[in-house]
Amino acid sequence: MDTLPLYVRDNSESGLLTLFRQQEAAKRFGVTIADVEEVALVRGILPARYQRNRRTISVADQLALFRSHVAIVGCGGLGGYIIEELARLGVGKLTVIDPDSFEEHNLNRQILSTVANIGVPKVLVAAERIRSINPAVQVTTHESRLSGDNGAFLLNKCSVVVDALDSIPGRRTLAQVCIEEGVPLVHGSIAGWYGYVTTRLPSAGTFQGMFNGAVSSKGVEQEYGNPSFTPALVASLQAAEVCKLLLGKGRPLIGRSLMIDLLDMEIQELAIQE
Repeated sequence: MDTLPLYVRDNSESGLLTLFRQQEAAKRFGVTIADVEEVALVRGILPARYQRNRRTISVADQLALFRSHVAIVGCGGLGGYIIEELARLGVGKLTVIDPDSFEEHNLNRQILSTVANIGVPKVLVAAERIRSINPAVQVTTHESRLSGDNGAFLLNKCSVVVDALDSIPGRRTLAQVCIEEGVPLVHGSIAGWYGYVTTRLPSAGTFQGMFNGAVSSKGVEQEYGNPSFTPALVASLQAAEVCKLLLGKGRPLIGRSLMIDLLDMEIQELAIQE
């Protein structure tokens, strides 16, 4: 009797299963692309979309990514690139959170922003983008602002949370929710030619003090704005941090941060006192 595992085994070549075969299997056995992907990865067979990953990310690593759940809070300049990269990486569940719709001034830097979707909620555009990139990724959207009241619900069962906000009160609230929920937080911020990245574990208290004394509800990005390249770079560093945390590899930016100056092409590492 033909079964999904047998079909996956018999229709893979050189340890790879093509998207066509995944789609065919999903239709034949009445399951989702995600179901087929998990069956393949459990058996050491790599969906062909990830074949350029495998010298860096093993099949076992790819399965770990597939079984992970990441929340991205903010779908704008940073968030759009983070969503794009995590979907392509193969993180199996993405929760995207943003209350806003696209506006014309987003067009200069936000990868999800186009002329056609001005006025469309950012989370809806993000979900459609994820589905068009990687149909194995399960996406949950929340067109709402994260708060102390809804934070536990919005971040439920997440492995890692990514801060892609531009509001200092919002960042403080997000950090507090992550502490309460026991979830690591990868923070990024941008302003003009400059960027900042760090990772905070829920046991640390470093993030809450970062903006003490801030007068404006917005960060310095409100003063400097952002060109197209700064969010792309900082978001990529955040995505790399997420990948390391999910796989338990490398040395994440815990207890330290990166200050990025693209004008003079300098990156400084700063120690953070716990």
